[in-house]
Amino acid sequence: MKPVASILRTLFPAVFSIAMLAQSQTTPVAPPVAPKQPKTIELHGDSRPDPYFWLREKTNPEVIAYLESENTYTASVMKDTEELQAKLYKEIVARIKETDLSVPVRRKGFYYYTRTEQGKQYPIWCRKKGSLDAPEEILIDGNLLAEGKKYFSVGAVAASPDQQILAYAIDTDGNEVYTIHFKDLRTGLPLPDRIPKATASVAWANDNKTFFYTVQDEALRPYKLFRHTLGGAQDLEIYHETDERFVMEIEKSRSEVFLWLELRSQTTSETRYLRADTPTGAFRVLFRRNHDIEYQVAHHDDSFFVRINDKGRNYRLVQTPVKDPGPANWKEIIPHRREATLEMVDAFKDHLVVAERLNGLRNLRIRKFSTGVEHWVKFDEPVYTVAAGGSAEYDTNVVRFTYTSLITPASVYDYDMDEKTRELKKIQDVMGGYDPSQYAMERIAASAADGTRVPISMVYRKGLKRDCRNPTLLYGYGSYGIPSEPGFSSERLSLIDRGFIFAIAHIRGGGDLGELWHDEGKMMKKRNTFTDFIACAQHLVSEKYTQPSKLAILGGSAGGLLMGAVVNMRAGLFGAVIAKVPFVDMLNTMMDSTLPLTVGEYEEWGNPAETKAYEYMRSYSPYDNVESQKFPNMLVTAGLNDPRVSYWEPAKWVARLRTLNKSGNLLLLKTNMGAGHFGASGRYDRFKETALDYAFLFKALGLPPGI
Repeated sequence: MKPVASILRTLFPAVFSIAMLAQSQTTPVAPPVAPKQPKTIELHGDSRPDPYFWLREKTNPEVIAYLESENTYTASVMKDTEELQAKLYKEIVARIKETDLSVPVRRKGFYYYTRTEQGKQYPIWCRKKGSLDAPEEILIDGNLLAEGKKYFSVGAVAASPDQQILAYAIDTDGNEVYTIHFKDLRTGLPLPDRIPKATASVAWANDNKTFFYTVQDEALRPYKLFRHTLGGAQDLEIYHETDERFVMEIEKSRSEVFLWLELRSQTTSETRYLRADTPTGAFRVLFRRNHDIEYQVAHHDDSFFVRINDKGRNYRLVQTPVKDPGPANWKEIIPHRREATLEMVDAFKDHLVVAERLNGLRNLRIRKFSTGVEHWVKFDEPVYTVAAGGSAEYDTNVVRFTYTSLITPASVYDYDMDEKTRELKKIQDVMGGYDPSQYAMERIAASAADGTRVPISMVYRKGLKRDCRNPTLLYGYGSYGIPSEPGFSSERLSLIDRGFIFAIAHIRGGGDLGELWHDEGKMMKKRNTFTDFIACAQHLVSEKYTQPSKLAILGGSAGGLLMGAVVNMRAGLFGAVIAKVPFVDMLNTMMDSTLPLTVGEYEEWGNPAETKAYEYMRSYSPYDNVESQKFPNMLVTAGLNDPRVSYWEPAKWVARLRTLNKSGNLLLLKTNMGAGHFGASGRYDRFKETALDYAFLFKALGLPPGI
């Protein structure tokens, strides 16, 4: 049998005449150099050479061979860290409780939970009837369903209202296209009903046989709602969203009275509703879409509670009658405030729960319907994250929330809304004797170029000296109004216990300080995201927490675009970069409306068909702005089946960097050939990816693993 390198060289000479596979275990692999093919992209009088455009051809064997050669090169370069990777992996696994279970959720006489078993990659979904002491019923075992598959993910698990039929959605490619299966929980047998090419957005009607789901168009945009009847011959299309900016989701109100069909773009939303006990009826529009107006609805008794931004970007809360919900009948409950953002509203039988973000931190406001009296759930730490969720019932005085901080493991509480008391149901187990008192966290701020104060959250071992010598990992995202929440990670202890500072830059473009914070970092203000991040990095250096040679940065997806932009702008400020599935060929992607997400993203980044928007994106698009300079050490990842950021974006970026990088620093590309946007699906496989990332940091920053 010929060596693999010989076979590939014969089949794909265009790649392997330049990029060779290893000839032996002791000979390092030369960096792959992707062949160039002439290609020029023109728009608005601007011509951009794109010699790596051909890497988009996923079915081209030479493309796959090139990606494999990059993986081989990465493995060769990182070979001397294999012992460290194994050590880090062992540490990470040793900190988790491998055999564990989630906090059970009560739903109509059953307690639902997931559990994991030592050595197994995936959760097992279970329930018990009536009591936690009752016999366990296994609903689905992810490990059995995943056998023989490179990738496996469960996107939805939904029991019918009578708890007798289970629907669950499975993705086995990582492309976020699901097949929905049904199981009769009375017999334990699968039903013949099967729905392919669906999303994970599903909802049951109250008759226990009617099931709603959404499907995607060719650009993977959820655009049609269907109604399925168990045992029925043909599903009925209920709604088709023709505006390519909008996506849809179907869900049920907590009261189980209504089904919500939620339609939204990046700036506008519309909710349609249907009584769940009349599933063959027609969905009605609650409030018709109005550009730049977004809203979210909760149902209680004879009222809808609507969180809406019609009077300001940070939303207000109004109450309106179900029988006539028009604006003429609105009653304001919480006014719009510039200093606080209403992020969520939820209604229980006796209480209203509102999540608000103030000074970058989320708070929970509780209102009792019978008295109108309000109170706040208080939290003591100066930096934390809290999220209400996990309660399944409507008729309860208990709201469940999860609390965490940079030093406090994820903690699940049941909060009695009448007694104002909380019960800790579970705290994330950190095996091996984790002591939070040995760690410190703080929140500081950097001054951006325009004077804006940008928060930075940090965690490190106590006793840290600000002597410029501390290795530091600075994380950033800054897009879509998504906050970068400060939460705990037991994996991260492998860095912090070796002297690292972990920091989060709460930059504009995210929702860290509310909707206005997002507005100041999108569209024609996007460069604020990058300059904010650079200001945070400079602040850590000027305040002597670290120095450029010890400063690593991390971001993924849109945060990967951030990595690419700041490296182009200030390459010398960073010692190492980890860019996970980075959105770096963004201008070409935004010019291709056939790609997933593109049209819907026009309201976040701009539409390049417009000259000004094109020119602005052209000024920072990472792939298009790579110049000849000394780049820091870089590890870039991709997923071959990624529907959000196509694998070719990081591949093209690395190919261009290879030709223009004037430093001798590491430049590595690792493509997961069997996964999508979120990397490996199994928990142990994810830990191995983390161990590789951390080993890269030690190697790139020149740190001994035992510091």
